[in-house]
Amino acid sequence: MPLATERLRLRRLTLDDAPFILDLVNQPSWLENIGDKGVRGLDDARDFLRNGPLAMYARHGFGLYCIERAADGAAMGLCGLIKRDTLDDVDIGYALLPQYWGQGYAREAAAATLEHGVRDIGLQRIVAITSPGNGSSARLLESLGFRFERMLSLSRDDEVKLFGWSPA
Repeated sequence: MPLATERLRLRRLTLDDAPFILDLVNQPSWLENIGDKGVRGLDDARDFLRNGPLAMYARHGFGLYCIERAADGAAMGLCGLIKRDTLDDVDIGYALLPQYWGQGYAREAAAATLEHGVRDIGLQRIVAITSPGNGSSARLLESLGFRFERMLSLSRDDEVKLFGWSPA
């Protein structure tokens, strides 16, 4: 790992990414579509990294990656593969800072991540979950070949749309 596309580099996160994580997970779009992770300061951001992406790398060999612009190394968002206890299959997740929306970066990162999942990890099925009101995320998934499968309750008060994808 890292993954590279024409415009992007996807690399493993480190504890040095705490300031970026603090900014990203407190964006209104993250809070609305993904949820409040309780990250209020740099120590919380480091805990988020330790208990999330870094733990997943150690356990599964994959996780969320930092999306960087290849031209200047600017941290733009996250994209990667996640193994949740609440889902049978590995799912893809992504989030970008708002200034990078609408430029094809999320699709480019997600396409590279799907290829990585099949080629390097051997996945035969990848799923994705979105909040019911996140139409832009659903459209991105559909553009990559994901199909809506059903509504899914992850917890008593958290219903999401489940999408599935398999390589052609």
